[in-house]
Amino acid sequence: MVGIVVVSHSRKIAEGVVELAREMGGDEVLLGAAGGTDEPDALGTDALRVLEAINDTYSDDGVLVMMDLGSAVMSAEMAVEMLTEDRRAHVMLCEAPLVEGTVAAATAAKLGRALEEVATEARGGLAGKASHLGVGSSDASNGFERGPLVDEGAPVESRIVIDNPLGLHARPAARFVGTVGEHDARIEVENLTAGRGPATGTSLNSLTTLGIVQGSEILVRAWGPGAEAAIAALEELAGDNFGDPMIDEPPDDRGPAQFDLPEGGVAGLAASPGVALGAVRHLRRADPDVPDHNSDDPEHEIADLEKATRGAATEIEGLRAQVARNAGDYEAQIFDAHLLMLQDESLRERAASLIRDKRSNAANALWTVVQESAAELESVDNERLRERSGDLLDVGRRVVAHLMDQPPEVARLDQPGILVIRELTPSDAAGLDTDMVLGIATATGGPTSHGAILARALGVPAVVGLGDSVLAVAEASDIIVDGDRGIIIVDPSPAQREHYEGAARAQGEAAAASREAATEPAVTADGAIIEVAANIGSASEASKAVRAGADGVGLLRTEFLFLGRSEMPSEDEQREVYLAIARALEGRPLTVRTLDVGADKPLTYLHLPTEANPFLGVRGIRLSLAERDLLTTQLRALARVALAHPVRVMFPMVANLDEFMSARSVLQEALNGGKPVDLQLGIMVEVPAAALTAERFAPHVDFFSIGTNDLSQYTMAADRGNAKTALLADPLHPAVLRLIAETVRAAASYDAWVGVCGEIAGDPLATSLLLGLGATELSMSPPAIAAIKDAVRATKREDAFSMAERALECDSGTRVRELLREHAQ
Repeated sequence: MVGIVVVSHSRKIAEGVVELAREMGGDEVLLGAAGGTDEPDALGTDALRVLEAINDTYSDDGVLVMMDLGSAVMSAEMAVEMLTEDRRAHVMLCEAPLVEGTVAAATAAKLGRALEEVATEARGGLAGKASHLGVGSSDASNGFERGPLVDEGAPVESRIVIDNPLGLHARPAARFVGTVGEHDARIEVENLTAGRGPATGTSLNSLTTLGIVQGSEILVRAWGPGAEAAIAALEELAGDNFGDPMIDEPPDDRGPAQFDLPEGGVAGLAASPGVALGAVRHLRRADPDVPDHNSDDPEHEIADLEKATRGAATEIEGLRAQVARNAGDYEAQIFDAHLLMLQDESLRERAASLIRDKRSNAANALWTVVQESAAELESVDNERLRERSGDLLDVGRRVVAHLMDQPPEVARLDQPGILVIRELTPSDAAGLDTDMVLGIATATGGPTSHGAILARALGVPAVVGLGDSVLAVAEASDIIVDGDRGIIIVDPSPAQREHYEGAARAQGEAAAASREAATEPAVTADGAIIEVAANIGSASEASKAVRAGADGVGLLRTEFLFLGRSEMPSEDEQREVYLAIARALEGRPLTVRTLDVGADKPLTYLHLPTEANPFLGVRGIRLSLAERDLLTTQLRALARVALAHPVRVMFPMVANLDEFMSARSVLQEALNGGKPVDLQLGIMVEVPAAALTAERFAPHVDFFSIGTNDLSQYTMAADRGNAKTALLADPLHPAVLRLIAETVRAAASYDAWVGVCGEIAGDPLATSLLLGLGATELSMSPPAIAAIKDAVRATKREDAFSMAERALECDSGTRVRELLREHAQ
């Protein structure tokens, strides 16, 4: 991977640009800051600091050096001269704009682009500067060409009736498209009930325009070598209701409030329950001011569009991770649909055609196609599917913002209040600061829009579809949002205010009661205590986990201490962070995963070689044992904390007993005859080999913690981060369940306990199954804790054991889910 060094007269600017680029490109990008001088607050540049940063980020793929001005260029040139001759040939100084160029370069580096290509992406960050310096883009690849179709022949056909209540809306449509992409086949779909189609099965937007709702019968045709397998997979997906839970949601035909409005009241649609009082805070979003000039270089415009699409994808992936942490993985799957919209073949081809045939600039072509496609969605005779047009416009705005070098507008407030906005997009909802946004009122949108779904998941009262009049309410005016009745009240009277303040107090008391119940132990119906813990990734999340009712921390990801810096954190620094987390837990156990990085998430100060397949390379415990100073320092820091607080340590990616025994010996060496420490030791069960040989580990470990995310992808040989294979990496597949059962069986023989810390631990549907398999600890994202504790209290172990036996006999994850739903009814 190409490394990137940022040289600035200001240390803060260099570090800030690196932070921004890492946010866009990801932690794995090799980034180094060389700002300022040895004097902390002095402005200037230092060739030795630049030299050090180049060496820290060096790889044989090369290093791109970004500079701000004046002596930064001179210092960078001097640093290159001081390099050894073999390294000097792989370093390039780039004249691109510092901030925009570095961000673009980081995105290209993450994708494994060559040094010249990374530099070209950087120069494209600001076309005016490149033009002024006489630098042209040499990257004419566009990535939009459709490959040859598979051989045609007689199609394989299937008629499928859609049973899930929400129809083929964005999330199930995304799963449909992802499943199609796994097979060497061309797929067409028709809605026989509505007489719409055919549409290609690889286009999310085309599929959505078919208006497929509950009860629709669709005809799926497939051609090519993988046709039969594709049809079978789609039939199985439909049998599982495309992964959608069979739950009741707000009906499509919900209309405005059907009662006498109070004085000052405006009727809308109830989107998220609860009441809120506050001052109006407007966020007005206009359509992007897209340029209409023609382009003389279509291939350059298409390359720019590809780059902007990648940048937008990186942002959306970040939003998905944020929503998964704050609201849960099911809600976060909304952004899987957004990613597929970006990858939509028909959109990209239509935009590329406008660029080539009409000489449109990339921003104008993309926005034209997005508006046309949104209009097609709005013509569908189904309210839920019409609302997907807002998602498409949201994605389009994000790409256009990248093309125009503008930051995407987000719904952030500087002061607490009621957010008033034309439409709440998923991106808006994902970025909500719930301490600032007390409630939401929108002019358009419906209760089943993705923005509304996320608002409900985040617990923010919302009323939508109020009409344009709400946008005319003066800034800072007092307003009440009644998300239960679907109304707002502008400038409420004293009596109205008193009434709703009482309702808000009652709402707060109910929430407090729910939180109080979450802080009580989770005890099964037959008296077994189950530890329900939190997965966290920073010190700031520890107190939030306690407030959410966590019985402890079942997984502390320590990577946040090691990534994004030029040197390893010291023992004292680590101790202070771990100690702060332990204190925040107030005596609850802290389970710490030792550093889990490797060639896919490299540490710049280790100079790790690039690996062809980093997920099967030197990572996790393998890296820690190869770089023992890392492990020794971390274990010493943890041992010091364990002198006064309950600490458990688990080693990641363990595949054989020798690795665990070696890590344990490192701990003994780290203690070096010091005070005895009550430190439980365990392993993460993520590699199938560890589960299959769990009886070898059981005499030596205190516990096993099953990371179902990695265990499922390694068991099924399917990357859970790849939309085309993610469905295969199913933690409820019987093969994964058998590995869990084997681990529990081995642990029971030696009185070791077994926990589960993958995403499935936070799914109430799976709670009784995991308890039936023998797990005694479940660890998850804090928002899921209350629901999981309720699920534990509703479980009888005798029933759970019986269901687990039945699940182990199933032949697919789909059938396991059917079994769990039957049991829940």
